[in-house]
Amino acid sequence: MMVLSSGYFSGRFLSSAAVLRFPFSAAIKYSILSLSVALLLVALGILAWQAFRCFRRPAAILPLPEAVNGDLLYTDDVSEIKEQYKGIPTIKVEDVDADILESTQEAGEDKKFDGWLHYSVYYDEQQHHLVVTVLEVEGLQQGRQTSSLQLFVQLKLLWIGPETEGPYIDEGGEGTPLALSTVLQEWRTRIVKGTCNPLFGDQFSCILHDEKELEHIDLRMEVRDFDKFSRHAALGEVRTPLGQLNISYPLELKGKLNTPRKDLVGNVLLSLKFLPTSQRIEVGVLKVRTVHTELHLDAALYVRISVQCNRCKLKYQKTSAVLRGTMTVFNEVLVFSLPELPLQECKILVNVFETHSSRKSSKHLIGQLTVNKDKNYENEHLGLILRSVRQPIARWHALLI
Repeated sequence: MMVLSSGYFSGRFLSSAAVLRFPFSAAIKYSILSLSVALLLVALGILAWQAFRCFRRPAAILPLPEAVNGDLLYTDDVSEIKEQYKGIPTIKVEDVDADILESTQEAGEDKKFDGWLHYSVYYDEQQHHLVVTVLEVEGLQQGRQTSSLQLFVQLKLLWIGPETEGPYIDEGGEGTPLALSTVLQEWRTRIVKGTCNPLFGDQFSCILHDEKELEHIDLRMEVRDFDKFSRHAALGEVRTPLGQLNISYPLELKGKLNTPRKDLVGNVLLSLKFLPTSQRIEVGVLKVRTVHTELHLDAALYVRISVQCNRCKLKYQKTSAVLRGTMTVFNEVLVFSLPELPLQECKILVNVFETHSSRKSSKHLIGQLTVNKDKNYENEHLGLILRSVRQPIARWHALLI
């Protein structure tokens, strides 16, 4: 009886399936299938195009570097920035291009830059906090289209050491005492697009344990145009020696943009040797001298060398990390195989990085230098090794940032 009932139900199921068949010919079925595949391909093409446009779009916000004891607070509504600062009765407005900055801006008089940087500086004596607020840039004139501008301000807090009597270096001018500096803090504002008069309102702070430290600190602010390949164009800078200002209350300043210039942050003793037979050049990193205000037990330096020969860039090499001190000794030689001779053009780029095992950021650029030779210029050190082959020659070079 059970066998008959199961056969009965299976027969009913097959007859129902036969009734549900679509009354279409095979040609129509294949046409519907082809149309579905075509629609799927169109949807995938649209998705791929949207993903391509998304990845081509430049970043709207520049990533901020890791900074010890540094905070960033910025106002989203930039239209309320001026009203916010006008309401504080203790702010005093001064012109940065007064007598206190004439000596620091003489180097920027060879090229005229249009524009002014409006900012505020304040030192809280009770909390030992130095607060810097970038308000706005005004009067900036550019030859390029305004819609393509992506402006931001890069800030560096420089500790200026005493003048040193040597070693003298070719790039800094022989026979002139030089003052080494070091970067205590480095910040970047957010990016403002499509205007020559951007409003920022970005606020930065760091801890200074002693008010006397302000006498050795300069504030360097560069207005830059963002580039997605990190080749940011410098449009001018403002330097402020904080030791010559009374910033025990919020002080609002306005400085004229001047020609950006590099700061001397150390010296590097390089040894170069040219071996034409084996088509090699040996770069020896002997010593690195820097200003080291705070001795961290986990602070170490390493040097990365890049060589470009006749427009052919070789793979970079780097030294081992050495515990940082005022004079860091490496005594390492890096060998580069040259692709062809003679050397029509040669460039040796040296970057010095600092690492901390206790910080999230793996490395921090201390400074860099370039030893190069081209049709219009030949560095003295590189010219000596090309004339004195197979002989190592050591020279001090300026480490700039």
